[in-house]
Amino acid sequence: MSNNKTLRKAKHAAHLKKNEEQGKGIVRIICIVLIVLALLYLTVITIMQ
Repeated sequence: MSNNKTLRKAKHAAHLKKNEEQGKGIVRIICIVLIVLALLYLTVITIMQ
């Protein structure tokens, strides 16, 4: 395999790793938001009773 192909594959792998890490961060944020919304909902339901 030529050095050019090896370099392109390494760059592609690094790009995929970066995207994977960003995706995990987004999933964490979404989970946190959903937990906060659930707690807010439960608080409102409890207050209304």
